Amino acid sequence: MHVIELAFDANPARLAARPAHREYLAKLHAEGVVVVSGPWTDDTGALLIFDVDRARLDEILADDAYYRTPGVTVASVREWSPIIGRALDV
Repeated sequence: MHVIELAFDANPARLAARPAHREYLAKLHAEGVVVVSGPWTDDTGALLIFDVDRARLDEILADDAYYRTPGVTVASVREWSPIIGRALDV
C-alpha cells in the first residue's frame, strides 16, 4: 500500500479541478485501488491510501491532472505496511 499526503493552498484552480479528481478516485475505489481518501477537516490538505505497487501509483499520479494543479502539492508519498484494520480484511 502507498499513502499520499497532499497540501492545499488558496488557489481557486484546485477547487475547479476537484470534481474530476473525485470522480476518478471514485472509479479507482470501485476497482479496489483506493482504500480510503479525503481532505483534512480544515481543508489544508488530504490523505489518500492506495492498494497498489509504486509503478501503478506513478501511473495514477500521471493520469490525474489534479496532482499537478496549482494549489495542490504532493507533500509525501510513502509505502505503508498496515498490520491492523478493516483494509486488511478485504
